Amino acid sequence: MAGTPEGAPAAAGPVAVPAARTALVTGASRGIGREIALGLARAGVHVALLARDAARLEAVAAEVRAAGVDAVVLTADVSDPGAVRTAVEQAQDALGSIDLLVNNAGAIESEHPLWEADPDEWWSVFETNVRGPFLFSRWTVPGMIARGGGRVVDLASGASSHEMRGGSSAYNASKTALLRMGANLHDDGFAQGIRVFELAPGVVKTDMSTGMTLHEHRTEWTPVERVTDVVNAIAAGELDMCSGWFLRVSDDTPESLRARAAEAAAEGASGTARRLRVLPAGTADPLKRALTGR
Repeated sequence: MAGTPEGAPAAAGPVAVPAARTALVTGASRGIGREIALGLARAGVHVALLARDAARLEAVAAEVRAAGVDAVVLTADVSDPGAVRTAVEQAQDALGSIDLLVNNAGAIESEHPLWEADPDEWWSVFETNVRGPFLFSRWTVPGMIARGGGRVVDLASGASSHEMRGGSSAYNASKTALLRMGANLHDDGFAQGIRVFELAPGVVKTDMSTGMTLHEHRTEWTPVERVTDVVNAIAAGELDMCSGWFLRVSDDTPESLRARAAEAAAEGASGTARRLRVLPAGTADPLKRALTGR
């Protein structure tokens, strides 16, 4: 093999990760999280459901069980390390494993420019949107590695890759941080079977999106089925070649992502595909290569 030292074994290919049999979905009591949980259940995946509202979760659990799979109800504050660790252990004990983690729970602050934002409210958004996914990944990924691999889906946003207007600087900054954290997890965990996906759901009609001034006149919404289609494809192992990528369901489908991944591999661009980058200030920018080539 070209580039392999004489006498050294050829490098092994990527770890083959089995399709998910079980999943933990945070923020599963309503909105996108509920739909993801139900979509996974219809695909035959056993689901641990986590949120703060136990009554709402029990209603979702009944729908999951009606699909013929197991459901586990867990209540926890996603920013509380002890509560998250306990919830992960309970899910693993009940289901035998957590093969897929969906970090869906999210929050947004009231819409004000940064200089008018309430500091406590601003930071609480980071606690939910960044600390929460970190804690769940921290306590879930070791078990995945011990079993030969697993998958993490972070519910990212268009705000992960672009600046927002009209306030919500905490949401914008936290979703950008989430994207960077997921890329780091991919880089460190890929060789050990961890596959990571930063999934922007488009603008689905939810309590959060309809309460935003940014969307008050919107008439077209992203069908939530586009989200569940991609998550189910991830769970089945059909999109592992896109690990480390930013995905956006308003533009991406399982079919188009497979095609894009093949093109990126053929062009030798797989290592930088769909990654967060700072754009150079024109073609003569001396930082152009450093910004786009790493």
